Amino acid sequence: MRAYIGGHTAVSVDDFMEMALGTPPELWLGVEGESEMERAARLDAARDILAENPQLPDDVTRLAAEVIETYAPELFGALPLTRPTGSRRSARKGAAA
Repeated sequence: MRAYIGGHTAVSVDDFMEMALGTPPELWLGVEGESEMERAARLDAARDILAENPQLPDDVTRLAAEVIETYAPELFGALPLTRPTGSRRSARKGAAA
């Protein structure tokens, strides 16, 4: 199955992540066996991206929370909050009066 996002084809989870973040996940996570020089260059690039996009960490956190909430809500370990209906509110107001 193929998915198209903004004219780009996403065929893997990594493709979706790269399109959502605007950068490849490897930039933030690193790759196995990278040298110290490669790691330093990767971290320099990441710092430059964060300097240009200071809202990126908040955007990524929000995106991650939305994905978890949608596809694996049990990972939050909390029950969704429910709001009282209007009849309960009015009953409480009447009891307090």
